[in-house]
Amino acid sequence: MIKLSVMIPVYNEKPTLEEIVRQVRAVQIDGVEKEIIAVDDGSTDGSREILQKLAQAPDFHAYFHEKNQGKGAAIQTAIQHAQGDILLIQDADLEYDPRDYTVLLRPILEGRTCVVYGSRFLGAPRKAMFFSHMLGNKLLTFVTNFLYDTILSDMETCYKVVCREVFEGIKLRSRRFDLEPEITAKILKRGYRIIEVPISYYGREYAEGKKITWRDGLVALWTLIKYRFVD
Repeated sequence: MIKLSVMIPVYNEKPTLEEIVRQVRAVQIDGVEKEIIAVDDGSTDGSREILQKLAQAPDFHAYFHEKNQGKGAAIQTAIQHAQGDILLIQDADLEYDPRDYTVLLRPILEGRTCVVYGSRFLGAPRKAMFFSHMLGNKLLTFVTNFLYDTILSDMETCYKVVCREVFEGIKLRSRRFDLEPEITAKILKRGYRIIEVPISYYGREYAEGKKITWRDGLVALWTLIKYRFVD
């Protein structure tokens, strides 16, 4: 039996938290058992109390940062506690659909790769994105492809699915949204080739709690350049 660790960073996600956990639990894949690792990153909206309640179930493990440190810090904490053979990053909002786990895991379960990214640009249903976000994503993905000699379509995707041994060989340093380019840079520099699969996407508005901004894009760009030349 293969074990999947679903890692959920949480920061003030009370409106969607219980629903995303319900959706994750609803996914059943033959030969795969799941554990959920949620890390609260200093929430102040009641998310912590929800996690404490959810953690009463044996498949759910919650950890807490006393102060907000960023998505990268939450994922690093989750990796430290994950017991799965395969690790998957799941945002706590409802932008990404856990029903896509089946297509995300298939290339790994078939032994074709150790790393799968879910791409929002390969033809699956998606809610229209902000043009500025799409443009920024395309720019960062182009820079990734240029610097690391690959042909990704969506470097900034949340859905990164990685075998445990890959993460064991990487030391992550990023504390915030720059985690996405750091993971990608270090995976590619170690010679792993990433398989992309189409996923659905339902992007939320800033009024609904979206947190990433253009400043994070600039940091991501610098991160890609930095890790091309240092480790």
